[in-house]
Amino acid sequence: QVQLVETGGGLVQAGGSLRLSCTASGRGLNFYRMSWFRQAPGKEREFVAVIAQSGRTNYDASVKGRFTISGDNAKNAVYLEMNSLKPEDTAVYYCAATPTSTGPYDFWGQGTQVTVSS
Repeated sequence: QVQLVETGGGLVQAGGSLRLSCTASGRGLNFYRMSWFRQAPGKEREFVAVIAQSGRTNYDASVKGRFTISGDNAKNAVYLEMNSLKPEDTAVYYCAATPTSTGPYDFWGQGTQVTVSS
């Protein structure tokens, strides 16, 4: 079992940066595949980025080159560094965890709001 808490959201102008944090209590996050998802108003939740137990990362095409996902096992945290933000990045951002390599996500945080003004 793991509990996830996201922080770091806020209001930023287009072109700005934010760093989201996802901290965990319970089992160490290095046992989990960790992802960031986001959901904009009126839209379905969508995948943003993933970091596997191996450390391998992958990104949705819409954020590749602008966002970076990373993990810190000592702090039991996963981060999402977001640069060159656009108004279309506005959403509630969620982190999620699964102990599998390909299965569905078992644990979710409560989300943190990111708003990018034009």
